[in-house]
Amino acid sequence: MQLPIRLGERLVQEGHISPDQLSIALTEHKKSGHKLGEILVSMGFVDVAIVREVVGTYVGYASMSLKEVVPDPKALQLVSETFAHNYQLMPISIKDNVLKVAMANPGDILVLDKLRRHLQNPKIQVQPVLVVESEIQNGIDNYYGYELSIEGILKELETGKADLASISSNNEYSQPMVRLVDNLLTDAVKRNASDIHFEPEEEYIRIRYRIDGVLQEIRLLHKMFWSGLVVRLKVMSELDLTEQRIPQDGRMTLIVHGRRIDFRVSSLPGTHGENFVLRILDREKGIVPLDDLGLDKDSYDDLKIMMARPTGILLVTGPTGSGKTTTLYSILNELNDVGVNIMTLEDPVEYPMSLVRQTPVNEEIGMTFAAGIKALLRQDPDIILIGEIRDAETAEMSIRAAMTGHQVFATLHTNSAIGAIPRLLDIGVSRSIMSGNMIGIVAQRLARKLCKHCKESYEPEEFERQLLSISEGDSYQLYKAKGCDKCNGVGY
Repeated sequence: MQLPIRLGERLVQEGHISPDQLSIALTEHKKSGHKLGEILVSMGFVDVAIVREVVGTYVGYASMSLKEVVPDPKALQLVSETFAHNYQLMPISIKDNVLKVAMANPGDILVLDKLRRHLQNPKIQVQPVLVVESEIQNGIDNYYGYELSIEGILKELETGKADLASISSNNEYSQPMVRLVDNLLTDAVKRNASDIHFEPEEEYIRIRYRIDGVLQEIRLLHKMFWSGLVVRLKVMSELDLTEQRIPQDGRMTLIVHGRRIDFRVSSLPGTHGENFVLRILDREKGIVPLDDLGLDKDSYDDLKIMMARPTGILLVTGPTGSGKTTTLYSILNELNDVGVNIMTLEDPVEYPMSLVRQTPVNEEIGMTFAAGIKALLRQDPDIILIGEIRDAETAEMSIRAAMTGHQVFATLHTNSAIGAIPRLLDIGVSRSIMSGNMIGIVAQRLARKLCKHCKESYEPEEFERQLLSISEGDSYQLYKAKGCDKCNGVGY
């Protein structure tokens, strides 16, 4: 009885329900014996997410909703369906021998002990997560008893047991196409891919992941699966199913391996159908500590000196996909503090940061970078981040913001640091405005690292010695890529 009363009092204190609503629900709780939270939700007094959050705060456990979760098939294999049903729990993910498990009562020590014995592996640690009981039951019904491997799902589709384009069902996970798309998205996240490409050819579909900046072909599927893939991708990202002639953009969010992953979806009509590219935005990995960017000591020291300047503009340059935004997020993360007001203009906002006021650009309604900077300056900022300098007005406004006592960080598309100056002159920024307001210019690229498990040494050839200024007498150890299971055979 203690938890229902405390839960009710907390909901009243936070203004989610009225005292009268609590009184009605408590009367029903005494009468039926059902949980107070379930009664409040069923009566329409409060949303299930609010109950879950309040209970989670009270019992001291993280909470989540299973509606957006894609469970790891390996985690599901560790716990039998019978055990999950009997104790109302569902495995979510397994990583580094930590098994995340959804439970309605994560503080039930007896159930946790039984689960550890059921796992039969003392190395696996159990991390309970609070989830509403009804969602756990739905999750068990949805995810157990179905083929979860990509090969098995494809075989199921080839036998014609399911209508490829149909995904409307009381239990949509019974549709193999739903499981296929979820499995591909989960696989891409597991492999640390930054993008997924679904590319229809004349007779087949090519699926590629961009891993460490390089596209890798993952698998080819028969063209018969394309209509189902298109429908599922459009439904998930809320795109127009009937429109196939114009480009479309959408977003979706899933919880994969216990982490919240955002996908930015772009469709583009092509010769053999619509191309789909999904940008994977992993919030956990999106903000990299400055120390982990891989800068050499001199570059790191130079960057720290630039960051220490209280006013002026710092430009990060490089081609598309070279990690400019990641570097700027790392800088902001280093400077982020309650004592400063950091504001950003981005297109779009990729990774939410606490304390930072992030604003998306929307050119359709006139919210351009230049217009946004004017508005930002009236918000008393100390530090401003400009997602990209594209035109003279944005460049001039950014530099004028730096002139008026602000620290400004921005990206610019040039191939070198020195190339930023002629680029700014080319778009119409005057020398007088640039002079004295530039903190510094950083040029960067993404470089792949050799896999430490399989790299092999070799003797450099003559042209390599000349490139690296290595004389015949010098003994330098050089390595090249080989490929192994740890790096998916690519050597990096």
